[in-house]
Amino acid sequence: MTVSDQTVYRCTPSPLHALLLAGSVPLFLGALLSDVAYYNSYQVQWSNFAAWLIAGGLLFCGLTLLFALANLIRAERKGGRPALYFVLLLVTWGLGLINAFEHAKDAWAIMPSGLVLSVLVSALALVAAWIGLSNLRSGGVA
Repeated sequence: MTVSDQTVYRCTPSPLHALLLAGSVPLFLGALLSDVAYYNSYQVQWSNFAAWLIAGGLLFCGLTLLFALANLIRAERKGGRPALYFVLLLVTWGLGLINAFEHAKDAWAIMPSGLVLSVLVSALALVAAWIGLSNLRSGGVA
């Protein structure tokens, strides 16, 4: 298969896209660790810290989602990894928003659902970052 047979989606993300994508992972992971600390200590400040980290993660993930949408629109073939990457980011942002709403409750009311949502969002953010920072191609071997 020659290079002309493949439609390159984006071999590597732009520097700003990569920065935003990579920045969402530690924010969501920090929220997960804060939820674990709150689960073990019941110090309310850990819940507040997790809520702020989730808000930052949503900002970074939302901006990354816009980059992924623009790249998906520009791609000639929309299926495969580019579509999977966009859907993963969309699900991550959606569950992150639900997690933010969960953390907006009283601190005693967020457990254990806040912790479970933080685990899911962190895992999805890691998978999305793995796929997004690898070679993305809409056709052929990546």
